[in-house]
Amino acid sequence: FRVVVTDGYRRRCAITGEKTLPALDAAHIRPYSEGGTHTPSNGILFRRDIHSLFDAGYVTVGPDLRFEVSARIRQEFENGRHYYELHGKELSSPALPYQRPDTAALEWHNTTIYKG
Repeated sequence: FRVVVTDGYRRRCAITGEKTLPALDAAHIRPYSEGGTHTPSNGILFRRDIHSLFDAGYVTVGPDLRFEVSARIRQEFENGRHYYELHGKELSSPALPYQRPDTAALEWHNTTIYKG
């Protein structure tokens, strides 16, 4: 899963473009433990801090493939300026259609995990 997702995103964070490989993680959109699959369309390559925020629901990717940042980062941590600068940015998607994020998985993340 990790290798396929990493290669699909050309070894760059889908949001920031970061390419330092040890700083990148393949994130499941819908976790395997929640019925998600180990397929490329259920993964996005993120920088590790963004992956953590994604898993915790403080950020998400909408079905329109735009990055969304919850106001709860500011409310709960009085921080997040760097992340808010990324709000609304379009995700860099893989070239191959079967590797692009699954819309149903993104909708699941938005309604089940995201703290918007």
